[in-house]
Amino acid sequence: MGRSRGGLTTKIHAVVDANGNPFTLKLTEGQAHDGRSAEDMLGSVGRGQTLLADRAYDSDALRATLAKRRARANIKPMPNRVNIPRFNKKLYKKRNLIERFFNKLKHFRAVATRFEKHDANYLALVKLASARIWMRFMSR
Repeated sequence: MGRSRGGLTTKIHAVVDANGNPFTLKLTEGQAHDGRSAEDMLGSVGRGQTLLADRAYDSDALRATLAKRRARANIKPMPNRVNIPRFNKKLYKKRNLIERFFNKLKHFRAVATRFEKHDANYLALVKLASARIWMRFMSR
């Protein structure tokens, strides 16, 4: 967990499928940049798939990594970008699935309050909550 003037901070990064169920979860310090942590989470993104992400993940390196995997990136470009890549606004609206996942995750008190001080234990709580989200989806 990272330290800032406000205390301990942590970011949860997730890759979800088309149903909003988590595939990959990762913790980073709160002050760490989002784009740098995305490289090692792309193992679940494969050929013919499209990664939907927000502006924080907009980088040429991430797009190149996806191109090597023969996947596409639909990431909203940063406003100061010179060479603006292709971007589909209609497809980008489906990114709300990740926001819905985080909303479901925050319903678990142990995750939302972040009382756990050790990052391994906190990640275990996040994974446990994610498993329960999966179980809810599968029981429908």
